[in-house]
Amino acid sequence: MDWLNEAGLWWLIGAVVLAVTELLVPGVFLIFLAIAAAVTGAITLFFPDLPAGGQLIGFAAWSAVTVLIGKRWYRDYPVETSDPMLNDRVARLIGQTVTVVSPITGGQGRVKVGDGEWSAFGDDAPAGTMVRIIGARDGALLVEIPPMIGSEPQS
Repeated sequence: MDWLNEAGLWWLIGAVVLAVTELLVPGVFLIFLAIAAAVTGAITLFFPDLPAGGQLIGFAAWSAVTVLIGKRWYRDYPVETSDPMLNDRVARLIGQTVTVVSPITGGQGRVKVGDGEWSAFGDDAPAGTMVRIIGARDGALLVEIPPMIGSEPQS
């Protein structure tokens, strides 16, 4: 059981544990620590007399390097998604037709979106009017009264 005394092997085992944990709980962060642990393990195997403090400093340095490389990589090559508006609730609302619940007067009122209400800016409209969401500003929705189907544009 001489291998139990090899710090380099413990670092490599730690790298495997971190990599497997990354697979179980994906977050794209532990993999960089796993790479740093693997590099530290390899260095420790080549330099077995490296003290624990030196190993920890090396691990910290390699962790910083791998995280910075990963950060730059994901900035330059963003992960493609099948739903680019996944975390952009307002973008998901644009184009939806909603009902005015508090009359829009003076350009401001409230609309019903799903089971909630949002402040809205737009042309004056009485309660019950159907409006379309065209954007957002200052935490409120921008709405317009959609043109009637078959109506001619006014000039």
